Amino acid sequence: MVIVGGSFEVEPDQRDAFVAGRRDAIKAARAEAGCLEYAVTADPIEPGRAVLYERWADQAALDAHLAGMRQAPPPPPGAVTPKSATVVVYEISGERRLVG
Repeated sequence: MVIVGGSFEVEPDQRDAFVAGRRDAIKAARAEAGCLEYAVTADPIEPGRAVLYERWADQAALDAHLAGMRQAPPPPPGAVTPKSATVVVYEISGERRLVG
């Protein structure tokens, strides 16, 4: 399993538009083979921050997703562009339930 986690810094008054602007990309990613979870959400404490969380079955599934992203058309004019982004990939060797 591979987990991708990160955050985007945007102008506070543009955060909700930034998250909403990712809706179609989120839906498309969730439909991809090997995508177990994909979300871009508003940080509930910091008004200029959005959080990215992805969970993929394996590296091959993530690689296919990233290859598709490189071929995607550019964002439409007026789309909110983050001021900065930090994204990290975690390779997971095991898991255990905490709840449920």
